[in-house]
Amino acid sequence: MTLTKADLVERVQHRTTLSRPESVRAVETLLEIIKSRLEAGENVLISGFGKFAIKDKRARRGRNPHTGEDLILEPRRVVTFHPSGVLRRKLNENES
Repeated sequence: MTLTKADLVERVQHRTTLSRPESVRAVETLLEIIKSRLEAGENVLISGFGKFAIKDKRARRGRNPHTGEDLILEPRRVVTFHPSGVLRRKLNENES
């Protein structure tokens, strides 16, 4: 199951006393804060949930899967996520 932004808004609205427009603003604001910190190259740590980290990838050789042509992939930045110990334990409790 995919959790969409609309799902987040709906769940915030039902779990709080916020109206729908206020819930939309709350979710949008949180996501904008996270995005702006990541764009600035900072990690985002949410206690009990996990850490979003920026990782710089070097240029590397790759291949076009359709043509088989070799090419050089440009250096880039990617976001990685590492769950907190609390989240990891909760995820693994359900598998036992």
